[in-house]
This record gives sequence, structure tokens and C-alpha cells, in this order.
Amino acid sequence: MTKQNQKDERTIRFFPVENDVPRTLTLEQIAGYNENGYVKPLDVFTAEEADTNRRYFDSLLKDTLKEGKNAYSINGYHTRCAPIWDVVTHPKILDYVEDVLGPNFVCWGTHYFCKLPHDEKSVPWHQDASYWPLTPSKTATVWLAIDDADVTNSAMKVISGSHRYGHLDFTTATHEEQVVLNQKVTDAEGYGAVEYIALKAGQISLHSDLLIHGSDPNHSDRQRCGLTIRYAPVNVRTLSNWNRNSIWCRGEDRSGHWVNIPRPEDAR
Repeated sequence: MTKQNQKDERTIRFFPVENDVPRTLTLEQIAGYNENGYVKPLDVFTAEEADTNRRYFDSLLKDTLKEGKNAYSINGYHTRCAPIWDVVTHPKILDYVEDVLGPNFVCWGTHYFCKLPHDEKSVPWHQDASYWPLTPSKTATVWLAIDDADVTNSAMKVISGSHRYGHLDFTTATHEEQVVLNQKVTDAEGYGAVEYIALKAGQISLHSDLLIHGSDPNHSDRQRCGLTIRYAPVNVRTLSNWNRNSIWCRGEDRSGHWVNIPRPEDAR
């Protein structure tokens, strides 16, 4: 199936959260997610736990760089590394996600986005839903700060409210451009105000798959790593094989569409 056919078969729009009695988020945070497309900062891990997360990532990064890969290559490791599986299924994270997605949802993907010190690569303005063969577009992304992230070391930036404009036109970056992802939303900053998502290590943000976001080069002496965790309600369907690396996080999937990956034995 071609990308154009996949796009034609998909329902791509923002689905507002309807939750009058959230258990963890406040009603104001739910309203903010609907209005702005994201909510932040949300506390999850203690300082000690955040240090553990960082040390674990640094060990993965060391092995990855030894293999000749780059700092963006640690993608989908929740299926093979127990500590990442444990983060994905952490009750505090799932409580926040449940307030947005409802009682039955899966995690279908993870990806560390690590900008090493003086990394010249940027992430252009983009919408996640453009990349994913999923329908309808109901994925919510948790961005877990492995390191402290602020403007100086390339914290994620967003166009507030841009998710409400639907699926937007984009161009493709050239080989000469130093980018991590190659889609660039056309005239992105015309869709709202730019905000940087500053987080302390161990905190998360939560954003819609239609929110325009990106990040600048990291000109600082500090590493900036975030683990993205992709969650979707079980009624979302895949048009490729993207349901094979999923974890049932809350509730159940009576349709059997989503695979349920057990906790890996490899603790690394």
C-alpha cells in the first residue's frame, strides 16, 4: 500500500478529550490539552529515579555508539529491554494517559531522541500523525525528560493550538539540511505561538499527534535526551504492521488487533 493510499484511508483530525471526572489530571489540564494540544510539566520520577533512568540510557548510548550508530538510533527498545518496558508501564505515567485516552489503551512505540552537546541537527516543525500509518489519529505522546531540558540545550518546542487545524501541508527536507526528521510543515509559525517545553529530568509532557513541534540544534555543552512513548486507544488500527510491537497498558483489547509484548528478560 502506498503512502498516498494510506493517507486516503485514514481519519486524521483532533479528537477532543471528553472527561469530566479525571482521576489524576485537573479539569484545567484537560481543557488545556484540548485547547493547546499538550500539557506540561507532569511529575513522575523522583530525582533518584531520574538518575537511574539517565544512567541506563547512557549505557545504551555507549553501546550504540560503539556499534557505529548515532544517538537517535535507540528506537523500539521497549520490546527488548526490561527497564524501558517498566517505564512504559509505570503506573504514574499510565494514570495521566488514561485521563486523556480512556481506560483501554496500548503503547505501540518508543524512541529516545538524544541531542549530544553541540549537535547541529534540528528537528523541523512537523506533525507526528503524518509519519504513522494509524487511523484514527488518536495517539498521545509522552515525552519523558532523561536529562534536564530547557531552551539552552534544545528543549522541545511546540506551536500551541496547532493541533486544531487538522492535517497540514508539509515539504521534505533536502540531504544538505542537517535534520533528524525530514518533514517540514509549511508556514508552521502562522498557526500559533511558539512555546518551549522546559522539563526537569523525571518529568513528562503529553501531546497530541497533530500538534506541530520540533527542536533546535543543541549548541550547549549539555546532553539533552528525551524518551518518547506513543500510546493509543485500542480502537486505533494500523495500515501496516505497527501493531506487532505493542504493550497492553490499561484495560483490554477484545478485538485482538494489538499484540501484547510481555516484559523482556533482558535487563541490560
